[in-house]
Amino acid sequence: MFFRLSLTALAFIIVGMATPTWAGSKDKVFFDSVNGIWSGPGEIVAGKYKGTKFVCKFKGAPPAEHSVGVAMDGHCRVGIFSQKMSAFIGGKRGKYSGQFQDGAKGEGLDLISGQVNGNKIVVGLNRKKLNGAMVAHLQEPDVMNVTISVKVRERLIPVIGMTLSRDQRVGSSRTQDHLR
Repeated sequence: MFFRLSLTALAFIIVGMATPTWAGSKDKVFFDSVNGIWSGPGEIVAGKYKGTKFVCKFKGAPPAEHSVGVAMDGHCRVGIFSQKMSAFIGGKRGKYSGQFQDGAKGEGLDLISGQVNGNKIVVGLNRKKLNGAMVAHLQEPDVMNVTISVKVRERLIPVIGMTLSRDQRVGSSRTQDHLR
């Protein structure tokens, strides 16, 4: 269950970091700079499945039903096992909302908050009694580090870490200069 939830959190968070939400031009610049195809390795760093390595690939595109946001599709793979991942995030006036898979009412997660600061986004996550956060940081225009943490006794404990690289055949770092 922890492994499935962790991969769920991972994919949902990546969607959160790759979504333009109307919160001002700086947020839009950040989100525009992370659109495209991203892939890379990750590892569960805490809990029952600590040490489990995986690889994910995601493709983000603007959602049809909103002028700002992203719809993500992709998968994460552990060995020979693969899990389809999908998510949506959007908003207006700086209020983020969305869901990964079928949201917290199903097997997924709800995105309940978010804040962009330069080349980094912090997103709040919720699933029933589980609360957490995801931090996605563009280290370079085409390299993004993602950390997912869960709240344990008022403290955020990192549980997933990954590094994603942009597919250079499709992506572009054209808006990265505006983040500094």
